[in-house]
Parts: sequence; structure tokens; C-alpha cells
Amino acid sequence: MTSTLDKLLAILRRDLLTAVRHRGGFVVTLVGVFTELAAFYFLSRAIGPGFRPNGLDYFPFLLVGTGVYTFFVMSAQAFLSAVQEAQQTGTLEVLMTTSTAPAELVILSSISAFAGNLVNLLVYLFAGVAVFRASIQADFFSCLAVLVLSLAIALALGIAAATLQVAFQKGSALLWLLGSGLWFLSGTMFPIQSLPRPLFLLARALPLTYAIDGMRRALLQGHSLLAMAPTLTALAGFAVVLLPLALAALSLSLRRARQNGTLSFY
Repeated sequence: MTSTLDKLLAILRRDLLTAVRHRGGFVVTLVGVFTELAAFYFLSRAIGPGFRPNGLDYFPFLLVGTGVYTFFVMSAQAFLSAVQEAQQTGTLEVLMTTSTAPAELVILSSISAFAGNLVNLLVYLFAGVAVFRASIQADFFSCLAVLVLSLAIALALGIAAATLQVAFQKGSALLWLLGSGLWFLSGTMFPIQSLPRPLFLLARALPLTYAIDGMRRALLQGHSLLAMAPTLTALAGFAVVLLPLALAALSLSLRRARQNGTLSFY
């Protein structure tokens, strides 16, 4: 455990120093954040105050939905990019010969980008509140509970993307699914109650739906932990099932790819 923590701290320190040396990236990220927020702010103004999904003003509704959704997509992208880069540079096979467990190695290689996406989410939400005056009634403990469970689910999705890339060189398929279908099924920009019943039932089976809805309830409506119990239970259930399955699948795919000599296929 100590060895893994030391490796994690070393990787985070290295990537932080690299990011500091390329400060232009921070400026580009901030410009992108404020541009996206401005677009959603003026979209909500164009729609008008009459549209109140789930009893919320539309801009805060969009703020949380798009922020959490983007975090999930970019987290999956972080794991996929780490594996693809290692495959393309031919370093994946070399790294597999180290004393670090293969699955642990993939996770450690992606953790900095994963942490960076979390920071981007917090900056996005803070800017929406501080600059664009999104109204909130946050319950700190509920927000923290939803965030922790959402992090576990996002980690599982990222590991799943890495697994698909190692096993089938198709990790981008999961990103395509997240980008082309799940954004509207998860209630990112409108309430899922607007969907036809078959799609509504499908949306209720997605962990992203509960992550977005949970954050809206905790951050915008100030629901307590007790009031959030059904949503938190659903998120915990997804996390408990998906994370161990994703880790087991990644370990298996790396072991088979190593045996078949396909680690560097991409």
C-alpha cells in the first residue's frame, strides 16, 4: 500500500511540474470553460424563465448536467489515451515487465488526467456560480457523498475504456457511446421524464443518470443525506458492482494480451 501511494505521489508530482511548465494550457482551459458557460447562460436566457425542469432554473440545471457529463466522458478519455499512447510508443510491453501489477500500472498512468478532470469540474461549477450567478442551496455532505460515489463510477468507466482498448483496440467505442447516446438518456440537458417510457426506463438503468440527478439535488436543492438515500443507494450499488468488475476485466485483458503478444496492437 505504501509503495503504491509513493508511486502515485511521484506521478502526480511529475505531471504537476509538467503542467506548470506549460501554463498556456491553463489559459486555454479557462477560456473554454467560460465560453461554454456563456453559451449555456445565454441559451437559458433565450428559452426564458418559464422553463423550469424539475423546478429548477434552466441555467443551473444545465450547469450541473453538462459539468458532470463532461467529467465522465473526459475521465474515460484519460484512461483510453494513456493506453493508446503506451501502445503507440511501444512502452506498454516494457512497462509490463516491471514489478508493478499491470492493472495498477494503467490506473497510475491515467490518474493525473483523471484528477485534472475533477479539478476542471470543480472550476466549471464554481465559475457558473461565482461569475454567472447560478443559484444554489448546497448541502455539503450530500454533495461530497454524490461526488465520491460518482468518482468511483467514473473510474470504473475509464478502466472499462482501457480494457476495451487492450482487448479489442476498440476503447473509442465506449467514448462514442457516451458522446452519441448517453448524453440525452442521462438527462444532461433536459429531464428524463420528457423521454418516451421505454427510453425513460433505459435512462433509469444508467449510473450517469443518478450521478447528474444526485448532484442537482445536493448542490441546487440542498437535499439532506436522508432525503438523498435512494439516489445514494443506487450510486453505491453501481460503484460496488462496476468497479471490481472493471478491475478484474482489465487484469484479464492485460494478461491475455501479454500471452498473445498483442499488447502493442492499436
